[in-house]
Amino acid sequence: MQNISKIIPFVIISIIILASSCQKRDEISTDSKYKLSFSADSVLFDTVFTSLGSARRQLMIYNKNSKPLKIASIRLANGSSSPFRINVDGIAGEDIYDVEIQAKDSLYVNVRVTIDPQNQNLPYIVEDDIVFQTNTNEQKVKLVAWGQDAIYIVADSYTPGFPKYKIVADSLQTTIWTAERPYVVYGFAVIDSYGTLQIEQGTQVHFHDGSGLWSYSEGQLIVNGTFENPVVFRGDRLEQAYSDLPGQWDRIWLMEARAGADHIIEHAIIRNGFIGIQAESFLKPTAAALRINNTIIENHTGMGIYTSLYTVEAKNFVVANCGNYAIALTGGGYYRFIHGTVANNWNLSVRNTPSLFFNNVLYDENQNPIAVPFNFEMGNSIVYGSLQEEFESDFVAGNDTTYLFVNTILRSKQNKPTHESFVNCLNEDPLFLDYQLFNYRLDSLSPAIGKGILDLANEVPFDLDNNSRLPLPDLGAYQYVEQVEKRKLW
Repeated sequence: MQNISKIIPFVIISIIILASSCQKRDEISTDSKYKLSFSADSVLFDTVFTSLGSARRQLMIYNKNSKPLKIASIRLANGSSSPFRINVDGIAGEDIYDVEIQAKDSLYVNVRVTIDPQNQNLPYIVEDDIVFQTNTNEQKVKLVAWGQDAIYIVADSYTPGFPKYKIVADSLQTTIWTAERPYVVYGFAVIDSYGTLQIEQGTQVHFHDGSGLWSYSEGQLIVNGTFENPVVFRGDRLEQAYSDLPGQWDRIWLMEARAGADHIIEHAIIRNGFIGIQAESFLKPTAAALRINNTIIENHTGMGIYTSLYTVEAKNFVVANCGNYAIALTGGGYYRFIHGTVANNWNLSVRNTPSLFFNNVLYDENQNPIAVPFNFEMGNSIVYGSLQEEFESDFVAGNDTTYLFVNTILRSKQNKPTHESFVNCLNEDPLFLDYQLFNYRLDSLSPAIGKGILDLANEVPFDLDNNSRLPLPDLGAYQYVEQVEKRKLW
């Protein structure tokens, strides 16, 4: 009897398990009143570059009904000729059959588009439908993408110690890039010695991951943007998710310029790279300058401007939101910055470096420090950020070293009225309108309003929004104007 009493519970459990396994699953409904639901009635793609470009989006299929359904077919209306491709829960194809979806459940559809060139200058639309056949119901989701033909610069050369590159302006050659079509760069586009690359107003230059623009020793870069049509340098991912993502490409790299051939960057927007502009005397001291006017350099994982033994004049500029120094001037050089806004509220990682740094040191082959002349002037400007100390210098004795801030907001404990390098300077929050929207215009209560020197403002009488800053100039790149719309600049 004792053995039987021990066996009975196991028998009961076995019967329960067997009974439950024999229960029928919910039958798939064939009733036409049951339909699918979708996360959107259209899948929209931002502009996609042709040939080398593709983009992906996701669509959700929902069965909100009380019965399971079988989707007889999921297909692209244009079949194999469609620029789109679909993948349903890991199953790829132009036509996918007999896909079951349980009651109150969902499926993922991944959609990819690759667009063939059509030899057009303006963006054009490509369309298709995903067609779902369930019982007697036919349902459609529209697919829409904008294609853009582009001029592709693809690296075809390699020199040990340097990145892969393609020469776009050879020695004694002037190459002109126009706004007719965007340029997409894979690798580095190189201006060779005694070559010149001229980029006309409205031109869009897009860099693939790790790519950039490189002016070799004694090459020349001329960027001829305008207020209405700036030249834009950015990554090659055009989806909305990438619009504010830093680190998508490498840098604009300028080696020493030749006499009489200044590098000129006028009305440009340089965004979302590793370093905005790197200007350095690499093989010998530069014989000409880098001149930056009316330009925005922002949202870089490294630095906005990095120099070594260079001559730079910058007027009416913004350098903002960098993961390291916003501006680092090293190895000496000669610098003059007028009506600039340097704003660094980087929050994507820990930033321990100040917005502005400079030194006067180079090193010989034995790593011994050599003092190099350094002269710096900044006026009618703003240098501010999230750190308590946004200015740092590292000087060694032995050569001429001077720096001067005039009528400038500078967030630094060194900024004191008794210090001879700070004349009429403030250490106060400039009250920018919106860091998150990259809007560095001034609030109506900003202490920067009306604090500029007229003589300096006369050199750049119009601000980055083309507003007159005379006769009472404000500090920074923007003159305060009432009811300025909070907008992005790209």
